[in-house]
Amino acid sequence: MEEKLKQESSDIIKVVMFGPESTGKTTLAKALAAHYNTEWVAEYAREYLQEKWDRERKTCEPKDLIPIAEGQMELENRLSKKATKVLFCDTDILETKVYSEAYYTGTCDPILEKYALENKYDLYFLTYIDIPWVKDDLRDKPDAREEMFSYFKDALDTYDRNYVLLKGDLETRLKIAIKHVDKLIKDNDYTNRSR
Repeated sequence: MEEKLKQESSDIIKVVMFGPESTGKTTLAKALAAHYNTEWVAEYAREYLQEKWDRERKTCEPKDLIPIAEGQMELENRLSKKATKVLFCDTDILETKVYSEAYYTGTCDPILEKYALENKYDLYFLTYIDIPWVKDDLRDKPDAREEMFSYFKDALDTYDRNYVLLKGDLETRLKIAIKHVDKLIKDNDYTNRSR
């Protein structure tokens, strides 16, 4: 099981969209991937939990978290081999850890926690709650947006992740994100030339 949660080594720059439900992560990941003509990693939990909902009319349970994390890492590892320079991840397993603790009395499977903390990314975009919440089968916290946002921000601060807070409409967010990604690419190219 542990091997399935391990991030494969790669020279690709990895950028994660991170934040509570319905804050524009998927839209942003797709737009950035299109701008840079590269790959983006979908949120595996959406597919997994939608199938569960359609089949059983049940939402996420603690037993689902490891399979979700494994599916997320499988997608990321596969797409990092196809990406050009940068890979945009619509979540990571640190996000799964945050949801585990927020929903299940502050607990997280130790194996999930280990890899949530070990796997490394170059930058996180923390998506703010200033866009409208959109209802679907899986979203369930329209009245707890500020509380959920705090969980995500606290995780990035606690684990000393490099992040940028994105607010505003998509155009504003994209402009800021592109500026930061361009800098990462430039710095990475310089580092590789310096070796």
